[in-house]
Amino acid sequence: MKILIITGMEGAENCAAALSRLLTTECDVAQGRRSAITMLNRGEYAAVILDEALIDSDPQGADLIWERTGLAIPMQINFALTGVQRLAREIRMALSRAERERAIARAAAAAAIENELKTTVAGLLLHSQLALADLQVSSPAAEKLRLVADLAGSLREQLTPAMQSHPQTALHA
Repeated sequence: MKILIITGMEGAENCAAALSRLLTTECDVAQGRRSAITMLNRGEYAAVILDEALIDSDPQGADLIWERTGLAIPMQINFALTGVQRLAREIRMALSRAERERAIARAAAAAAIENELKTTVAGLLLHSQLALADLQVSSPAAEKLRLVADLAGSLREQLTPAMQSHPQTALHA
């Protein structure tokens, strides 16, 4: 994904070109609030870097920009004091941290889905077996309950080996 640099600094395009080479990703430059908001409305960015000079001169404009960053990592940098190498390192660190956070969120979501699925299958299996125990005659309802119990048991068997052989899969996704 691209990176958006928002600054009024002269030579911002040169900075963006250097960052593009260092990070091997495309960098767009917006010269002010309006341009930044237009660009943010047109596409998504991995990171949005706002010059502190613009924040100081237009705090409300900065707030409008931050509101439109979406899932992009918001960063504020003093371009007058920060070199391209340092900026590239900070962007790499921020992107890496965001990726780790996404991996943790995916793992948590997978664990929640796994727990919900296990609970549902166990409940389905238990209740169908209890209902079968209550029906001692062979009836069409009993056959349907046996089928439900068999399907739930089969699903449980299919889930158990997958969960046992890959318990940490979600953490490495």
